[in-house]
Amino acid sequence: MILMLAAALTIGGSTAAAKELQMISEDELIVRGLVYSEYRAYESSRQVFQKLFDMTGEKTYLFKEVTSSLLGRTHIPESIARLKRFDKTHPDMLEVKRLLIPLYLTNQQLGEAKYEAEYLLERSDKAEDLDLASNPYLYSGEFNKALNLLQKAYEKTFNENVLLRMAAIMDEYTGERKRAIQLLETHRRMHLVKSNDVYFKLLTLYVKENDVDGVLSTYQALYENDRNDEYLDKILKAYAFKGDVDGAIAFLEKKQAALKTLFGLYKAKKAYDKALALARKMYKKDEDPKWLAEIAILTYEKAKNKNDKAMIARMVKTFDKALSLGVDDSIYLNYYGYTLIDKDIDVKKGMQILENALKQQPDNTYYLDSLAWGYYKEKSCKKAYELMQKVVAQEGLKEPEIAEHWEKIKACSEVQH
Repeated sequence: MILMLAAALTIGGSTAAAKELQMISEDELIVRGLVYSEYRAYESSRQVFQKLFDMTGEKTYLFKEVTSSLLGRTHIPESIARLKRFDKTHPDMLEVKRLLIPLYLTNQQLGEAKYEAEYLLERSDKAEDLDLASNPYLYSGEFNKALNLLQKAYEKTFNENVLLRMAAIMDEYTGERKRAIQLLETHRRMHLVKSNDVYFKLLTLYVKENDVDGVLSTYQALYENDRNDEYLDKILKAYAFKGDVDGAIAFLEKKQAALKTLFGLYKAKKAYDKALALARKMYKKDEDPKWLAEIAILTYEKAKNKNDKAMIARMVKTFDKALSLGVDDSIYLNYYGYTLIDKDIDVKKGMQILENALKQQPDNTYYLDSLAWGYYKEKSCKKAYELMQKVVAQEGLKEPEIAEHWEKIKACSEVQH
């Protein structure tokens, strides 16, 4: 059966197919017409329903015939003529008017479309008729008239598609972008939003208005409904654009989302207690030893007294555990190595750790500076000076720590010479 129908689809417009239709029963014609419509073979479905209407005079078949004509954009003048003949014998049938409006518009007969729209509006205030009747005015550039009809249709059903059409007209044609935003915002707050298209339209309008707060609040609403990482990324970028670190922190705390990003923001704000609590939570959760390295760093950074022996002992113990469990990120190695040197905890051990960091990044000037400081502490001023020359050549003396190291190492080197 499917193969027969598929074959029929390919010959729907031929004379042979037309003759074939003469010999088929009404029931089979109905089935064929429905299948043709389902497979979007609109010319074939138009022929079938035309035959059914001519056989029976049933208006349903005429309306299906005309609908197929509209969808296939074929035989439009013929469909208009057939509907008009039916209209003469069946006056005041609104379904005819509903079909004539899009037929006239497709045939670029705006005057006739408006006439039928006015006729429809005099007899119906249904939302779908108001929506349909707006089209001739939209096509002819009478945007305010079209908007007025769409507004009435929207107020009856709060249909999102109608709302989106209104927003597009306001944005593109009537210069009422702010009003469009207000309508969309009211809708999303007062009604159950069925489609993300409302949010996406709001985003488009807010971007045009350069309204970062609007973009941010819309992405937050999207994220509330769908914990999509893409939306979260947009939210964080909006906070970054605003320079609102506190806002980003508050949002992530509330949603308990992007915890690694939240941790980085805590560190940036020097909220060491919160950062330390989160690092401990993350280590307990995934047992990744890098969190031990972070805990060690925070233990030191949050201490008011950087020479507190008990604190230093905890820091060293935690860092050593992190390294023993496989932490070898050069950033952590540099931090630990430099701290061991700078605080005179264990200069040799610190330098050994720094050598491992430099194996990963041999030209990293910050690591070279740390190692030079180790040589300085060991009184190997010549080696320290040679390394610092490379550092200063690349970084200059803008950073206070590099400038301080350079002056002391240079003085030490001059004394030894």
